[in-house]
Amino acid sequence: MPELAFRDGVMDRILLKEKRFHEQAYLFLLGALEFAQGRLVERRHISGRELAEACRDFAWDRYGVMARPVLEHWGVRSTEDLGDVVFTMVELGLLVTAPGDTREDFAQVYDFDTAFERAYPWSVAL
Repeated sequence: MPELAFRDGVMDRILLKEKRFHEQAYLFLLGALEFAQGRLVERRHISGRELAEACRDFAWDRYGVMARPVLEHWGVRSTEDLGDVVFTMVELGLLVTAPGDTREDFAQVYDFDTAFERAYPWSVAL
């Protein structure tokens, strides 16, 4: 699979607004959004909670047990961070929201320690 990248200048615009997250965090979020849409019968608006949950599932699917260290390497340590990534992209016109969508929709959707370690869907050989 080819490595995704933003077109020239897009990451520069993002970094002017928000420097905490690696470029891959933004690209991951777009991938998780598409992952979430792919699980639906038909495309529709996805809530902050749904997108945060899709990020967890997409990270499990893509990185397995390394999901948490990968996300943390990119600066993403909580669902609130996912909301910050989303709303940075919204402020730059890269994503759109529905009326009533807020950063708070991403607040405490799940705890990273629980989601990526205790609740990881381990396969057990029988």
